[in-house]
Parts: sequence; structure tokens; C-alpha cells
Amino acid sequence: MRTVRQLLEAKSPEVIAIGPDAPVLDAIRLMAERQIGALLVMEGPRLVGILSERDYARKVVLQGRSSRDTPVRDIMTTQVVTVAPGDSIDHCMQLVTDRRIRHLPVLDGGTVVGVLSIGDLVKTVIELQRQDIDQLQRYIVS
Repeated sequence: MRTVRQLLEAKSPEVIAIGPDAPVLDAIRLMAERQIGALLVMEGPRLVGILSERDYARKVVLQGRSSRDTPVRDIMTTQVVTVAPGDSIDHCMQLVTDRRIRHLPVLDGGTVVGVLSIGDLVKTVIELQRQDIDQLQRYIVS
């Protein structure tokens, strides 16, 4: 079974983050520029939260807050679900399904080494299934 480490090796190592005191507007602009749905919230090297488009919609838009005046720390999710490089893709899929989340920061000894999105996971599962199907077809033909 493929691991998180193997999946990260095929991705860009860049981790896009913002500080907890930054205005939400800056975070939303950064997500739009990078075409991503979530940002890690970091204080130096330490992961302190995650901010998603869902957080923005529910905690700013629906509550009538100002994106300019609200700091990221006021709307970020602080109970961040993380995975380790040695975890399996199956484990990650189970987490995103059970927790109804779309992004998994990857921590190695407390250090952020990457982020997996649900898209990364689904793409990998489809690729693995395609490989299994190809092997079965070759077996049947031979």
C-alpha cells in the first residue's frame, strides 16, 4: 500500500501558510492566487491551525464579520487533524471521510512537511485501482 511519504515525493514540497494575526482578507486573497482551498496557520515553524474556505463562509460571511478587520486566529480551526509520512493512503481516506475534511497537514516529528488534499488522495486511489485492473486484465489474457 502506498504511503503519505510516497505521495508527497510526487508533489511540490511547498507548504502555503499564513500567520494567525493576518487579516482574513489576506488569507482569502492568498488562497485565490494559489488556487487552493485551505491554508495552514503557522507561528514560525509551529502549526497552530488551518483555515479553509468553509471556515470563511461559516465564520465570516454568515456571521456578518469584516474580512478586513477579522484576524485569521478568530476563524481558524485549531483542532487540526494531521497525518505522518508513514501513514497509508487508506488511513488518510478514512480520516477525510469520517471527519468530513478536505486537507491533511503532514507532520514529521512535529515539523510540517506537506499537505494532502482530498483531490491528491482520490487521484492516488484511482491510479492504484487502475494499476490493479491492468494487472488483472493481463493475468486473464495470459
